Amino acid sequence: MDIDTAVVLAAGEGTRLRPLTRNRPKPMLPAGNRPILEHVFDALVEAGVEELVAVVGYKRDRVQDHFGPTYRDVPVTYVTQRKQLGSGHALLQASEAVDESVLVLNGDRLIDAGTVSAVADSFAETGDPSLAVVERQDTSRYGAVEMHGDEIADLVEKPRTDDYRLINAGVYAFSADIFTAIEETSRQEGELALTDTLERIIERDRVRGVEVDGMWVDATYPWDLLTVAREVLSRGRVVEAARSDGVWIADSARVHHEAVLQAPVVVGQDCEVGPDAVIGPNTALGSNVTVGSNAVVQDSVIDADTRIDPGSTLMDTVTGQDVHLGASTVVPAGPADVQVGTNIFEEQRLGAVIADRARARGNVSFTPGSLVGPKAHLDVGVTVRGNVEEGAEVTR
Repeated sequence: MDIDTAVVLAAGEGTRLRPLTRNRPKPMLPAGNRPILEHVFDALVEAGVEELVAVVGYKRDRVQDHFGPTYRDVPVTYVTQRKQLGSGHALLQASEAVDESVLVLNGDRLIDAGTVSAVADSFAETGDPSLAVVERQDTSRYGAVEMHGDEIADLVEKPRTDDYRLINAGVYAFSADIFTAIEETSRQEGELALTDTLERIIERDRVRGVEVDGMWVDATYPWDLLTVAREVLSRGRVVEAARSDGVWIADSARVHHEAVLQAPVVVGQDCEVGPDAVIGPNTALGSNVTVGSNAVVQDSVIDADTRIDPGSTLMDTVTGQDVHLGASTVVPAGPADVQVGTNIFEEQRLGAVIADRARARGNVSFTPGSLVGPKAHLDVGVTVRGNVEEGAEVTR
């Protein structure tokens, strides 16, 4: 692989992932028990990239404080997109940090090193701009790709028919000329999209499509984080020590000998799991999570510093950081109709999303599909239905 530098676009907020993105950008949400962006950086480092350039913006301190100046001995340079004006505009902010051919990736989608290498190798062989494409049943959520041989014939944003099977995976290889091409692209409704630049290039030149079948997972909505975790765990993309097949436990974690861990499951640093607790399958505990005795946590993503008190049952649950769920909290499994903004999404697999620093004082029940905002306080014995706003006090 001849390309040494990668630009990772990590400036977006992820409004459709609210309330989880109220205090951090989408790339810092958990994929299993580590940030999505950490998995992206892993793929790049494992593919041989020698310099990382991260375009940050919304809550950029959360990215910079987590990664610092290097990641796995690879230097990280940060550039800022101060206003979110599109993916092309975001890449343009990195122009002064890049003076040669470059890989470009979205920082909010899980990929593997094989995908990165395949795109870089295509560019090295042909000199043509190259992008990864993956096959998906439902292309309507993404940008579809029409191929003629190994060339991109057209990009179709969020197609309304099911005639397409390939989507743009958001992994690109370009020469440094891409920055001039972006500057020459007209803005649409004030935004400068990288795909608009690609469409102009396709009209007059070749863009190679590289079909890949490695890991590719996108989190668009809160319940997608459950799918992301299942994918990460099924592939063993964790850093904790393996204690048995599909069970990973950090050395600093304390798991009671009478607790039950059902694979696949990962228990992060400084966690504590009490007696007769049942954790898993398809469950990730972030760092410093406490699960009390006789609690059950299955098919869930529990983020850092969260406390789940004894006798609680959580199914299909995503928590933010520093959440406290009192004794006998109950979150049943989905499916459910979930309201995100003004849109209703039917039959989604989601018990509840409980955002950063929310508190449930005990014996609280959630109806499937509930979204609880940051710093919300739920009084003893309440039943949560639908969406609870940030900072709300819910009483019986």
